[in-house]
Parts: sequence; structure tokens; C-alpha cells
Amino acid sequence: MSETIRVAVIDDHPLFREGVTRSLSEIDGFEVIAEGGSKDDALRIAENLRPDIILIDISMPGGGLNAIGPILEASPSQKIIMLTVSEANDDVTGALKAGAKGYVLKGVGSRALADIIRTVADGDGYVAPTLSAKLLHNPSEPSNIDAIAALTAREHEVLKLVATGLSNKEVARKLDLHEKTIKHHMTQVMAKLDVNNRTEAAMVFRDAIDRKPVRD
Repeated sequence: MSETIRVAVIDDHPLFREGVTRSLSEIDGFEVIAEGGSKDDALRIAENLRPDIILIDISMPGGGLNAIGPILEASPSQKIIMLTVSEANDDVTGALKAGAKGYVLKGVGSRALADIIRTVADGDGYVAPTLSAKLLHNPSEPSNIDAIAALTAREHEVLKLVATGLSNKEVARKLDLHEKTIKHHMTQVMAKLDVNNRTEAAMVFRDAIDRKPVRD
């Protein structure tokens, strides 16, 4: 994105919150427009200021996960990134299913965080790689081989490239298609796989590949 990305930081630890705010403010292309420390703060800021990105901690008064649904109900286009220490599978899957576009661990550096925010602002999803690997190998997750098999050849092709980490724009360039066409295909894919975002779709694809039985 060429325009300034307006960010809100919601975390109940003032020192950490101030550190994120200061770090982002020192990077070109970012403006932190609000800070908060609770679910109620997140809802108020989302409603009144409509930031491009809201960074939300999970462990805070009211619960960060509990803020996602109400925020998106009031503003479906709001992009939310969880910024937390929690590596629990239930928290990751809960956040993604609720509609968060990103899940980032607090050990991330400021430049890496800025890149992730840009990625989400451009319409892509992001999950910390170590967490993606854990989710893929979670035996409690159901197999989605049948759902993958129901995709059209083009949808399968697009999803396969998305699962390698390519953005819609990069997939469009690789397949010599318009970016809007790729977005349309991914919308269909997400509906068929019953997922909320590209990151979940990519994890379902990789999981199905890993679980596909090998034939002699």
C-alpha cells in the first residue's frame, strides 16, 4: 500500500503497548491513531476511528478473542491481527475462525511486524510459521481431502499456489490472470472449504496433502 496505514494497538501492558506504538511510528507508512487496554477499548476504537488494522492481545480485560466477533459484526471489513504470547492451538484456530486476519507472536521484531501489517492491509492473511506447522500436525483436526477434491481444476491450481505463500497479485502474474479473478476463485475456495480466510484455506490444503493416502 502506498498510503499510510492507520493502526490501533490494544494491549493491557502499557510498556509493551508503548513500545509497539513507538516502533511503528518510527517506520515510514504507519500511523498509530489509538491505544487501548481492554475489549471495550477495542470495540470503541473500532467503531469510532475505523483504523486500517487493529492489533489485539488475547489476554486482557474482556478477552481479545471476545472482541473479534462484535468488531466484525459492526464493521465486516475491519482487519484484525492478534499480537499475543499464546501459542495454544485453540487460541489460533479460535481467532482465525472468528475472523482475525493475522496471528503474530510477541517475540516478533518491529520490522517484521511492519511487514506483516502491510501483508494483512493488502488483503492477505498471516499466521506465525511455527504455529502453522503445529496446526498442520494437530491430529484432532478433521481431514478435508473430500472438500479439496470438490474444487475445480482452476480453484485447485490457485489454492496450491496460495499455499506456497504467494499473494493474489503474485498468483495472478504466475497464471497470467487478473488479480480480481484470483480473488474470485479464492472466495469460492473459502466457501467450499468452509474457512474464513486465505491462511486457513492454505492450511486445509497442506493438511489434506499430508493426509492423502499413498497408493502403490
